[in-house]
Parts: sequence; structure tokens; C-alpha cells
Amino acid sequence: MKDKIVVITGASSGIGKALAYEFASRGASLVLAARRMDRLQQIEQELPGTEILSVQADVSKQEDCENLMKQAVDRFGQIDVLINNAGISMRALFADLDVSVMKRLMDVNFWGTVYCTKSALPHLLKTKGSVVGVISIAGYVGLPARTGYSASKYAIRGFLDALRIENLKTGLHVLVAAPGFTASEVREVALTQDGSAQGQTPRDESKMMTAEECAKHIANAVKKRKRELILTFVEGKLTVFLGKFLPRLLDKLTFNHMRKEPDSPFK
Repeated sequence: MKDKIVVITGASSGIGKALAYEFASRGASLVLAARRMDRLQQIEQELPGTEILSVQADVSKQEDCENLMKQAVDRFGQIDVLINNAGISMRALFADLDVSVMKRLMDVNFWGTVYCTKSALPHLLKTKGSVVGVISIAGYVGLPARTGYSASKYAIRGFLDALRIENLKTGLHVLVAAPGFTASEVREVALTQDGSAQGQTPRDESKMMTAEECAKHIANAVKKRKRELILTFVEGKLTVFLGKFLPRLLDKLTFNHMRKEPDSPFK
């Protein structure tokens, strides 16, 4: 990754922030995007030996994504890796959900990935670079009370799988990375049925894979130009396996697992 130009969306916290530190440790120059500019500036201060361009951007806005890639190329002359990491989650039964919440998730998670990839694609084709979509196991298995989240992650996987096939002869690398439950603030800011933030995670974050470990796996997968990365065993690889071969069993296991969460919306 030495001297590669890596663009990371959603870089202000969680997996995105960990990815910034991981790629910096491998010698890359960084273009970091998020809505919270102060968080990005703090990362700059903590990585004084790394060339970093921080750009305030809301990926649900196409013009912000276009500006992000323009600034990246104006500063560094190229883009080698785009990591579509920005995303939001939710927790509410679909029957209780304001549909605007689902639209918000699609705008950020799916359309943010589409907008950024579209704007970066001409530059990535020149460098035979990498497009990465950070999805979730929710992009392989429908998670109850997270209909909008699962829908957006399935959509990203379908989009990137198709993009990979379109570019089999161009040299573009496309990676779909699916972390299992990873410690981050994503559950604290997850949207509830009316669109307000959940405020508190319903899960024990200390028992999850750390964002730093997740970032290391993703960086290794980019280096090896893998097409797919599924992290953790029980909530990751085993879940995807059961979804293929024992789907009805997985439905029951998933329902029972999610129902046990504190303050579960299941009665």
C-alpha cells in the first residue's frame, strides 16, 4: 500500500477510522470523508507522518461525492483504493417503521456507495485500483427489526457483484467485505422507528471483534485482491453457510437470537 491513494468514507469513527490508521501504517496517503470535520482533523493530528486530505461530505448527496473525488485527484493526482464504509443502521419492526427511515438508510448506505463509486470509477480504471463495499452479515441474511439496513446491504452486494463482472477484463478489483458484529458506535446512532437515534447499544460491545482487527482483515483482502471477505465464524461464516443450506433453521435461530436483545421490539 506504500504511496497508494486510499479514499475512505465514514472515516470519523468505528471501522472507517480504524481503516485510516491501518492504511496509514502501510504507507498509504489518505483521503478521509465524513460529516464531522473535527473528528477527521483529530485523526490528522494523530497521524503526523501521513499525507491526509480531509473532506467534509454527506455521501447521500451526489454533489458531495463528486467533490470528494475531485479534491482527491486535485491533491494526489490519482485514486488507487475507494472504501465505501459510510453507513447507518436502524432497529424497529417494519410494521412500526416510518418509511422515511428506510429511505434515509438507502440514501446513505446504498446510494452513497453508488455515488462515490461512479465518481471514482474513471480514476480507479486508470490505476487498476480497488473498490470496496463494507456491508454486513445483514447483506447475506435478513435481520429482523433491521429491514432497511438489510435491504441496503443486500443492494450494495448486488451492485458490486455486478460491477465486478462488468470489469472482468479492465483490471478493476471489487471487494465486498462483510464484518460480523463489530465494536463501534453504529448501534448507538442507529435510527428507531421515527428516525431518532437509538442512543444506546443493545449489545455487549466488549464481546465483538474490534474495529482495528476488522480493518486489518479488510486491508489484507485489498492487498490480496479478494472478491469477498466474511468475518467472524458464528455470526459470519456459519451464518452464511446455514443461509445457503439450512435457511429455515437459520430463520428460527436469527429470530430467537435477535429477540433476546435488551429492549427488543419483539413482544
